[in-house]
Amino acid sequence: MKYYIIAGEASGDLHGSNLMKEILNINPRSDFRYWGGDNMQDVGGKLVRHYRDLAFMGFAEVIMNLSTIISNLKFCKKDITEYKPDVLILIDYPGFNLRIAEFAHNKGIKVVYYISPQIWAWKKNRVFKIKKVVDKMIVILPFEKDFYANYDVKVDFVGHPLLDALANEKLKDKKAFFEENNLSNKPIIALLPGSRKQEVKEMLTTMLKLVTDYKDYQFIIAGVGTLDITFYKNIIGSLDVKLLFGNTNNILHFADAALVTSGTATLETALIGTPEVVCYKGNRISFEIAKRIIKVKYISLVNLIMDKEVVKELIQNNFNYRSLNTELDKILSMTPQRKEMLEHYDELRTVLGNKGASKRAAEIIVNI
Repeated sequence: MKYYIIAGEASGDLHGSNLMKEILNINPRSDFRYWGGDNMQDVGGKLVRHYRDLAFMGFAEVIMNLSTIISNLKFCKKDITEYKPDVLILIDYPGFNLRIAEFAHNKGIKVVYYISPQIWAWKKNRVFKIKKVVDKMIVILPFEKDFYANYDVKVDFVGHPLLDALANEKLKDKKAFFEENNLSNKPIIALLPGSRKQEVKEMLTTMLKLVTDYKDYQFIIAGVGTLDITFYKNIIGSLDVKLLFGNTNNILHFADAALVTSGTATLETALIGTPEVVCYKGNRISFEIAKRIIKVKYISLVNLIMDKEVVKELIQNNFNYRSLNTELDKILSMTPQRKEMLEHYDELRTVLGNKGASKRAAEIIVNI
């Protein structure tokens, strides 16, 4: 079987790689061609485009990069036509993927959408296009199954693949981790500023303003491999801060608290059990547009899944030094806020179901 997979972001690369592994467990002769990243490339097959060249953030940024997006769409359609896959697997990344879904459907290729775009938050009318051009929706959030079922879309809820990713992660011994990375014995505050250049620069610049106020802690930045060390160093300057790559889960596991840019990392942090403050600040024009059309109470996956404020969200103008300082203080020691957050984390794990999402998704796709 030949599979063409499109994942346009870091989280999609992670979940796509685990899905590929499970498909290979069922059929070792499966062949993959994909848009993704290093995790998928480690599994095998042919990487066509890396997600670092695809991830444009916000409305204004999409408009500025429109010619590149159009060029990528044209190339992708040509590449699919020449590869002739048995199944097209789309992972989130809706603006691009829904256009490719329509193209593939018209070509008679089976289309599976794994990890739904957040159409329940905005652009709900996309559900009608999905119903028309997607053969199977495979969703990872419990409330998404009911959403699609209400529109008579063929849907399966498999659980969240982050549970698999975290279960497969080999954590280091604390002493070894500290020695290997030349860390002090001070407790850790983790900084996860995102994965795209523009957001990392915006988020990290503000996060680092806290460093001199917390001398009894050591700050560790979870760097992403798609951004080079010089980029981070230019933002860090002379501050006494550690920058580690490829160690996000270890950093979170040993951290007392974390400041996390909104995205999948907020859920990852919660599942690991680290108290967090969720942060987000984007392009002002993009934010003003989004504020008017996105209809959800929260921006973090943790709060959306639980349908209540489990973690504090500091958005746009509220993401500032003073607010960060206040909210971080609330979760660093065993305050009522920290205790309540950890109790809600236990509930969250129950709501998301059992491990095995990647395997269940692979079985559905192979059966198709």
